[in-house]
Amino acid sequence: MSIEKYIRDIQDFPKPGIVFKDITPLLANPEASKVFLELLINGLPDVKIDKVVGVESRGFFFATLLAYKLDAGFVPVRKPKKLPYTTISATYDLEYGQDTLEIHTDAIQKGDKVLIHDDVLATGGTAKAVCELVEKLGGEIVQCNFLMELTFLNGREKIKQYDIFSPLKY
Repeated sequence: MSIEKYIRDIQDFPKPGIVFKDITPLLANPEASKVFLELLINGLPDVKIDKVVGVESRGFFFATLLAYKLDAGFVPVRKPKKLPYTTISATYDLEYGQDTLEIHTDAIQKGDKVLIHDDVLATGGTAKAVCELVEKLGGEIVQCNFLMELTFLNGREKIKQYDIFSPLKY
């Protein structure tokens, strides 16, 4: 099955000059979603995963499925003031400014084996911030995986010390 046909390009979204990779056709097709989930599972090292960290918001879709398939807990990482309990945060640079992500302080225990999942590896700022949060809580990152990677943005460089898996590369 050609998974690429379930990723739709949207020109000039969210602003002019950007080509947005829309995953909603993939999510709408149960067979394509199953195939993609298996691609992500098969790309994992042979290690027991304790927690799957999903990054707001498109990272949640497959992170919850991965957690279910791996018999692991799911941990959301969200924008500020979206999580109800005590959090820690990491701020990272964007092309024009900064953004912040938060995680519950009790979400990951020291020594937990952690899979980090997001939809796209672009500039790597988000992924690096999430890695910092996980490690601050004592988690051991097994892999950072993504549905797709925008290789021309060189995001892999910011997290090169980790195992990185992405089935689709643009």
